[in-house]
Amino acid sequence: MKEITAKELEQKIDAGEEVNIIDVREDEEVAGGKIPGAKHIPLGQIPDRLDEINKNEHYYIVCRSGGRSGRACDYLQEKGYDTTNMVGGMLDWEGEVEF
Repeated sequence: MKEITAKELEQKIDAGEEVNIIDVREDEEVAGGKIPGAKHIPLGQIPDRLDEINKNEHYYIVCRSGGRSGRACDYLQEKGYDTTNMVGGMLDWEGEVEF
C-alpha cells in the first residue's frame, strides 16, 4: 500500500497540485472539519458508492488516524483503484479544514 504523510499531502495541495481526496470518516467526525475539497464517503458506504470513484484517477484516502483509510485503500486496490493512504490521518493534519 502506498502511503503519504499529512505534511506531504498538505505540501502537494499548497503547491497547487490537483489531488483527489476521499475522507472515509463518519458524519459526526467530518462535522469537525475536513481537508478542503475532500469527498466524504464513510468507509461502510464505499462498496455502494464505487460509481463515484473514477478508476482513471488517483485518490488519497483519509480517516481519523490512518486505520480505516488503510482498510479502504486495501479494498479499493483489490477493485482496481489507485489509492494512497494518508498515515496518521486527521490527527496529524495541520493544514486548513473546511466545515
